[in-house]
Amino acid sequence: MNKSVPIITIQNLFKRFKTGGNAIEVLRGVTLDIKERSTTAIIGASGVGKSTLLHIMGTIERPDKGKMLFQGKDVFAFDDEKLAQFRNRSIGFIFQFHHLLPEFNALENVMMPALISRMKRAEAMDRAKSVLDSVGLSGRLTHLVGELSGGEQQRVAIARALILRPAVLLADEPTGDLDAKNSRKIHELLIFLNKKFGITLIVVTHSKELADLMEHCVTLVDGKVEELKIVD
Repeated sequence: MNKSVPIITIQNLFKRFKTGGNAIEVLRGVTLDIKERSTTAIIGASGVGKSTLLHIMGTIERPDKGKMLFQGKDVFAFDDEKLAQFRNRSIGFIFQFHHLLPEFNALENVMMPALISRMKRAEAMDRAKSVLDSVGLSGRLTHLVGELSGGEQQRVAIARALILRPAVLLADEPTGDLDAKNSRKIHELLIFLNKKFGITLIVVTHSKELADLMEHCVTLVDGKVEELKIVD
């Protein structure tokens, strides 16, 4: 696809949640295009719907109204099985907390999504070694999670998100649990991976430093897109 063609198109998206018998409208008519191979930050105050929007982009949650097109296809028209296959193949996720399995080493944690998708073990291992090398951890393959620093653990989580070579990488506050030094390293790594693999990167963040590194910045206010700009 041409870089100018949207990989994700969001059309008039609404999402509400029920709590204590009350309905809270979190997203209220979000419309947005994400270009292929681009980098985008989603910013805004707490509770405006940033993570909800990211979860819908990742098809973890379905919208109540509106559409999300992925390369022109309405993915929420898929049944649950086809949607899960799409998510596994096309979307990578990074969260604030790494959610690694402590009983496994770095290599085994990164291999896990590939093994779940029934990739042959030898291929999964080769891919895991390659992607761990890309994130600077080729010397830490056999270290257990508890033997890694916080920054290294997040790098393993990033490698795990990349092993199936997704078209889109979604990150929800990926450095929210790290100190300033490790945060900067992860910020630089995400930009490097976007350029190296041509992966579309979408980040929810409160970090101005990270947002300033992105090509586009989307500001959400009260569940709507208040501002969309190209970062100088």
